[in-house]
Amino acid sequence: MKLGRVEFCRFLQLVALFLCFSGMGHAELSKSSSKPYFQSGRLRTKRSWVWNQFFVLEEYMGSDPLYVGKLHSDVDKGDGSIKYILSGEGASSIFIIDENTGDIHATKRLDREEQAYYTLRAQALDRLTNKPVEPESEFVIKIQDINDNEPKFLDGPYTAGVPEMSPVGTSVVQVTATDADDPTYGNSARVVYSILQGQPYFSVEPKTGVIKTALPNMDREAKDQYLLVIQAKDMVGQNGGLSGTTSVTVTLTDVNDNPPRFPRRSYQYNVPESLPVASVVARIKAADADIGANAEMEYKIVDGDGLGIFKIAVDKDTQEGIITIQKELDFETKTSYTLRIEAANKDADPRFLSLGPFSDTTTVKIIVEDVDEPPVFSSPLYPMEVSEATQVGNIIGTVTAHDPDSSNSPVRYSIDRNTDLERYFNIDANSGVITTAKSLDRETSAVHNITVLAMESQNPSQVGRGYVAITILDINDNAPEFAMDYETTVCENAQPGQVIQKISAVDRDEPSNGHQFYFSLTTDATNNHNFSLKDNKDNTASVLTRRNGFRRQEQSVYYLPIFIVDSGSPSLSSTNTLTIRVCDCDADGIAQTCNAEAYVLPAGLSTGALLAILACVLTLLVLILLIVTMRRRKKEPLIFDEERDIRENIVRYDDEGGGEEDTEAFDMAALRNLNVIRDTKTRRDVTPEIQFLSRPTLKSIPDNVIFREFIWERLKEADVDPGAPPYDSLQTYAFEGNGSVAESLSSLDSISSNSDQNYDYLSDWGPRFKRLADMYGTGQESLYS
Repeated sequence: MKLGRVEFCRFLQLVALFLCFSGMGHAELSKSSSKPYFQSGRLRTKRSWVWNQFFVLEEYMGSDPLYVGKLHSDVDKGDGSIKYILSGEGASSIFIIDENTGDIHATKRLDREEQAYYTLRAQALDRLTNKPVEPESEFVIKIQDINDNEPKFLDGPYTAGVPEMSPVGTSVVQVTATDADDPTYGNSARVVYSILQGQPYFSVEPKTGVIKTALPNMDREAKDQYLLVIQAKDMVGQNGGLSGTTSVTVTLTDVNDNPPRFPRRSYQYNVPESLPVASVVARIKAADADIGANAEMEYKIVDGDGLGIFKIAVDKDTQEGIITIQKELDFETKTSYTLRIEAANKDADPRFLSLGPFSDTTTVKIIVEDVDEPPVFSSPLYPMEVSEATQVGNIIGTVTAHDPDSSNSPVRYSIDRNTDLERYFNIDANSGVITTAKSLDRETSAVHNITVLAMESQNPSQVGRGYVAITILDINDNAPEFAMDYETTVCENAQPGQVIQKISAVDRDEPSNGHQFYFSLTTDATNNHNFSLKDNKDNTASVLTRRNGFRRQEQSVYYLPIFIVDSGSPSLSSTNTLTIRVCDCDADGIAQTCNAEAYVLPAGLSTGALLAILACVLTLLVLILLIVTMRRRKKEPLIFDEERDIRENIVRYDDEGGGEEDTEAFDMAALRNLNVIRDTKTRRDVTPEIQFLSRPTLKSIPDNVIFREFIWERLKEADVDPGAPPYDSLQTYAFEGNGSVAESLSSLDSISSNSDQNYDYLSDWGPRFKRLADMYGTGQESLYS
């Protein structure tokens, strides 16, 4: 009779219970003779109980507490005088003991996988005295394992890869299942592996869990991924064992087992003949079922009549063959091209060469289409030469162009004036003959690069361009001249035959054989007694002295005319004058001064000293002029005109105040420096005999409180007066401080206070001070009272 899984588990539990109950007799206390021992002052015997390990079956499913075992002491006479106490792991919560009988029961369902054993302590006590009659002893309750845990794949699900076309038995991946049951007891944790899904392609080793290929020649291109289900079963795979499963995704990786193949045996493309060089003509691609590096291609043109016209390269992203133009196409020359192109894998796998060649070929035909092309010049560049002496209208050369199309339309010529801004040349529109339109000068422009335009008569939009380089040939039309402006000097103590200057010449012309200059003195200067000229025959000449000593006071400058002739045909000449100055030189022959006026100066007075003296004189003259100008500007009448407002210290502005500019009308130093010492100053308009009436010297006191209080009073008055101008425009001269005999003559002071000063002496100063005496004399009241 076959048992089911549930019945088999119950059968195992019953067997385990039977084994536990059969061992309980050994767990009970057994009597033994022992020596007495003393405890708490009483004569006692040693404990006479010995127990073995208790076993409890896990996962007990009953409704009553599970009986574990029994504790009994030989001291216990069965009269209830002894009670049993249990302590330790799980005491009272999991395990309980009958204190009268010593029976131990488990009150909860136990799981060995959570805790495999419990350590407890037992003690027998006298019920009346509550004192131990036996020493406390320790025992272990071990949880007996049952097969209650299925195998688990902790690392699942799995993914793995294996190359396609692998031989049978190639390892793919190893799977591992774990069982939480006790591996040391029975077969509950002994696992075997089997494959539930994935056959017949893969197999698994029952004991190790290694997955291997089971079929040869698995093709990735046919199927590239497989899903496997692997089972792990305990109890060595027997009936009644528990099992677990996991999935394994196996991907076939690519190998180069497929050669490239063109989808078509021939291709045809139409290309206009005007397509620029390096343009793409076509894209072709050989199909390859492989991927990645196994599908990388190499293309090449192996045959055809367009080997030099076209080239092919691979696009690394798409693995396409890109055909481009290397040379210009011409429909009139050739109307079509045929190319034989080969495609091959970049890296072939030697294992699969037996499958056939890993390359393929196809034919590409390129049809050239005719387009209306611009005229074409017979030469890309026309070099021409013309003499700079040629006459206007002379012919320089001819350019020719033709229409490359089959229509052969007539061509008309013109010059691109952007390349001939000065309009030196003309061209005949029909014949292409180039002539001069202006006089040419090689020294201005030696080469003219012009562009000639050729356009079809029937289609003027078709324009071709030709390039002409016109070289201007030189003629001898420029006379030689000095190479530079020479500054020649001769010392007063020069000796005869001494070289004082070496000269050379330049010529703007460029003769084919190079320059050759000839130097000589003019006829008028040949017989002079001062200087001579020597031609060095190397396009230079030397100027030499002919007499002994020169004097600046007699003649300080000499002019020597020199005649220069070139070697052109015909030759040209010019007369250049060399200026020679007589100078005073030191012992080494270095010129010190070349001015003839230096002789009239005192000995030892140099040019620098003379300039310094002149600068000083000019400076003094400027200072004198400034002083005179300032005095004239300061001279003003001391009395007031009737038309003039006597409130000269009120400065009016049309704006809201100019800041620092408002102080330009008077000197602020008097208010900024309060400790100024004032000395007696004589009036310019007072005669000496009455100078005693001038004000005495005033020494300002150190304390500036007087001035500060005065300013604050004026400030307060301006603040409370709505009609007063801004305070920064009120300029006060009236107050001179304490100690002044006359105090203030200002009319502003007379507005606010009466002065007791006697100004009658002003009448004695003459008619010029009469008006001032009338204003401040005692004879009449103040003008503004």
